Amino acid sequence: MKLMSGSERIFANDETDPLDGKVRWCPSKSLWIGTMTFLAITLGPVFLTWSALLLFIVTSGVTLCFGHSVGMHRRLIHSSFDCPLWLEHFCVYLGTLVGMAGPHGMIRLHDFRDWAQRQSQCHDYSCHRSGLWRDAWWQLHCRLVLKHPPAFRLEPRLANDRFYTFVERTWMWQQLPWAILFFVVGGWSWLVWGIFVRVSVCVTGHWLVGHFSHRRGGQSWIIDGVAAQGYNVRLAGLISMGESWHNNHHAFPGSAKMGIFPGQIDLGWWLIRTFETIGLATNVKTPDNLPPRPGLRRLVGANNTEALVPGGHSRARS
Repeated sequence: MKLMSGSERIFANDETDPLDGKVRWCPSKSLWIGTMTFLAITLGPVFLTWSALLLFIVTSGVTLCFGHSVGMHRRLIHSSFDCPLWLEHFCVYLGTLVGMAGPHGMIRLHDFRDWAQRQSQCHDYSCHRSGLWRDAWWQLHCRLVLKHPPAFRLEPRLANDRFYTFVERTWMWQQLPWAILFFVVGGWSWLVWGIFVRVSVCVTGHWLVGHFSHRRGGQSWIIDGVAAQGYNVRLAGLISMGESWHNNHHAFPGSAKMGIFPGQIDLGWWLIRTFETIGLATNVKTPDNLPPRPGLRRLVGANNTEALVPGGHSRARS
């Protein structure tokens, strides 16, 4: 087996083909998000209150920023900064509460997609190339089954972590204690908006950002020889916690900072900077201290004239 991506967890051989596969319905995934969405649509308007709406906004913001963006994505998947294990566990747990997958599952989903997008060609599923409704069905209710998939190997630090193993096995059930707490404190309105509406909106919103950030938007960078390019979706910069600056992320996947130009709001980066200021984050990686990604080219000029930038990142400072 040989490594075939920017991830140290994905291994493929000569038979592995990112195009040779079929999209198949995934019952557990479909029933989970389908049930959450159905309950949100049917019960949300009935039990809407100001306090429930505030709970939805606060819990969505905390789980998406601390959890998904900083804990799951920037720390666990890309190791873009170092922090105490207790803080990593706390943030990753909050990321699990978003409702997409457990820690191992999120790493596997991300790294397989990243591996596919780094090849010269990949399946439409892997780069959101299908139309909106078909891509929604594929991403939220199905999975891509390759004929000869690459192997996935978690590093021992994560594979042997008892906390991650427990949360991975019980990630859906992690909503239950919070559901009980919300119901006891705020009744049905808090339960509906704190669990059903939050999970359905956050998971669907994550797909929407992924869909548009691989299809259209602003670009400052091009990666030569890969199947998918990233785009910056400016309208989603705030609510995505900086994740929608996806063109920047494709250019510098190991960077803790995704909003690298002036005006690009990146709440996840602001949180990491706060951690760093109080001594909880070290070895923070940014475009200024990362090696250039192979094939990286900077787009310059009003007419998007392409030009090589020495070192790959000298124009990324802000």
